[in-house]
Amino acid sequence: MKRAYNFNAGPSALPFEVLQKAQAELLDFKGSGMSVMELSHRSKEYDAVHEEAQSLLRELLNIPENYDVLFLQGGASLQFSMIPMNFLGKDQAANYVLTGSWSDKALKEAKKVGQTHIAASTKEAKYNSIPSVEDIELSENPGYLHITSNNTIYGTQWAEFPKLNNVDLIGDMSSDILSRKFNVEDFSLIYAGAQKNLGPSGVTVVILKKDLLSRIPENLPTMLDYRTHVDSNSLYNTPPTFGIYMLSLVLQWAKDLGGLDKIEAINKEKASLLYNAIEESDGFYKAHALPGSRSNMNVTFTLPSDELTKDFLAGAKEAGFVGLAGHRSVGGCRASIYNAVPLESCEALRDYMNSFKANN
Repeated sequence: MKRAYNFNAGPSALPFEVLQKAQAELLDFKGSGMSVMELSHRSKEYDAVHEEAQSLLRELLNIPENYDVLFLQGGASLQFSMIPMNFLGKDQAANYVLTGSWSDKALKEAKKVGQTHIAASTKEAKYNSIPSVEDIELSENPGYLHITSNNTIYGTQWAEFPKLNNVDLIGDMSSDILSRKFNVEDFSLIYAGAQKNLGPSGVTVVILKKDLLSRIPENLPTMLDYRTHVDSNSLYNTPPTFGIYMLSLVLQWAKDLGGLDKIEAINKEKASLLYNAIEESDGFYKAHALPGSRSNMNVTFTLPSDELTKDFLAGAKEAGFVGLAGHRSVGGCRASIYNAVPLESCEALRDYMNSFKANN
């Protein structure tokens, strides 16, 4: 079997070792005579999986004890609504930094709940950069500031996160969590869909500062109240058990690899290969994102014409590359190089880019 060069934006590549481990345990999980997918979520066998996933995430991200770790459903998109429903006070404004499509969507949902304010935006420049921290202008009486740490469609990423006094920072880290070191304590809430760096689709990780719980209003729908999931350890209803099992395997793989120090170094090396190919192409390839804002997770670029772009993608497909077409709102090409994408895949793509440029 020949594995594809998988550059899908999400669901995306999973570590080969993780897939092998899951395959070996699929029919009989630790002598239970059952698959993980068949275990009761109230069983001691599944409870061990659940606790292991939480423990590994705390260890890898250095999550303090005054934060809860939740495994929810509904994707990051449900968090767009839950966050203002739980934490936007009556006389407050939810502040958003707009850096791409997902922050736009988060703002749209918050507007349905209460007052909002755009604290900074790069929309007029087609989201080709991240605003500087100095450009952020908060509203009066801000309920929180929301940012999207990495933008899959436009290929931009925050290099430095805002540090706020007396204002809660909330981060959508769906596409770069576990890819680099950062200080969890800079945030009051972090959320991330699993399908980029953490595991398969279907699980949403929420890291929530316990102090926030006192702000939640009464009479929210039960499933949309964070206290429901904190009080039940994310077991109020049946969780996505297989997805959480896969998440635990990915986290163990990340730990065995060397943790975030090693992962961050590899990701920088992978991204440098592709950005160097772009910069050394004499304008044949052009990066969408400006230097200083370029993502180490999603490398976006264009070619001189639509015809050449089609030829590039057709040739890439024949060579075994998957997922390189840019998002329809941007066009061009996009290589999503999440943690599980091996360095060898990026080297192969670099070589293909150089060869295609030389022939065209």
